[in-house]
Amino acid sequence: MFTGIIQGLGTLVEKRSAGGGMIFVLEADFDLVDPEEGESIAVNGACLTARDMHGRRFAVDVSPESLSRTGLGRLQTGSRVNLERALRLSDRLGGHMVSGHVDDQARVEQRRSTGDFTLFTFALAPDLTRYIIEKGSVAIDGVSLTVNSCERGRFAVSIIPHTLQVTTLGRLKPGDLVNVEVDMIGKYVEKMLAEKPTGTAAVGRINPGFLAEHGFL
Repeated sequence: MFTGIIQGLGTLVEKRSAGGGMIFVLEADFDLVDPEEGESIAVNGACLTARDMHGRRFAVDVSPESLSRTGLGRLQTGSRVNLERALRLSDRLGGHMVSGHVDDQARVEQRRSTGDFTLFTFALAPDLTRYIIEKGSVAIDGVSLTVNSCERGRFAVSIIPHTLQVTTLGRLKPGDLVNVEVDMIGKYVEKMLAEKPTGTAAVGRINPGFLAEHGFL
């Protein structure tokens, strides 16, 4: 589990094919304190298992599924990536709950400055934008962001100068693709509401009436 608060950037120093997937060797710009072989590290929002950890360097295996669903396969040697180590129970939850399981990629439609802030508009598959709500959270290349506005197939976020400076988002331009993870809670709620009750086990289940009664609708 992650928070979407990027701990620092890293560089892809080696990339090679292996068993239908790929192996990346990455070097973080920051010290990996108390490294644990096999720990989870989010790379541009994708949860990967770190191994062969030496100093700031580590290797990850990227599965065919991750290559098809994320933009990791387009990275080249020297590419910069956002890095976040897995959340500990004692850590602050500064962003929102991020699983590191990328849902899809979104395309940058527009980038424009509004005072000190930068407004990005992204195009995303309509079947995923239904999980995005105004003032809700979304993870873009692993960065937790607040949604400014949303509509079917499109949403916008406003990014502060600090985030643009310390993450890869400052390099984005129209046409670029980014990894997106939508709010997992919305997907769970939708599934529970869609399931048809059977027998007496349905008593007490979550349904629209229950949500309305408790102030969620």
